[in-house]
Amino acid sequence: MSQSQMLGKDSLLLMEKGMASYYGKAFHKRKTASGEIFDMHANTAAHKHLPFGTLVKVTKIDNGYQVIVKVNDRLPQNSKRIIDLSWRSAQQLDMIQQGIAPVKLYALSFGGMRMLLDYYEKIPEGLRLRLYYQPVSWTKTPKPNNALGEDYFREIFNLVGIYSLY
Repeated sequence: MSQSQMLGKDSLLLMEKGMASYYGKAFHKRKTASGEIFDMHANTAAHKHLPFGTLVKVTKIDNGYQVIVKVNDRLPQNSKRIIDLSWRSAQQLDMIQQGIAPVKLYALSFGGMRMLLDYYEKIPEGLRLRLYYQPVSWTKTPKPNNALGEDYFREIFNLVGIYSLY
């Protein structure tokens, strides 16, 4: 079965869909699970499984607002949320008043998706990690004997006097 041509690039990079929450003042300047100091004014997040340092695009479903965050903390394994955003990130998604919001998480590139696939021995439940296209490998193809090369065009252009490659 082939991938639909109607899907956008982002749909192929979708990793997870669910509810997001945010945290702020109570944790500001405290140490995160990664060892970094939490800054509620930075674009960071807590996730159950993604490796620390992973950059993720978060899209709020009901308004389409997006923010890129760095995972630097852990959510409890029993959390019903898929991501916990910093106050700054939640503000950029316009979810401060609601407190929670439905979101989608995207890898930033197919290379990022490949790195996550290589990272996990077993993909954690709930994460959708897959590549739809095989990487392209480029090779030089030999010119056929009768191919028109640069010398041929140089000679024609110089004879006509309209152009010189030198």
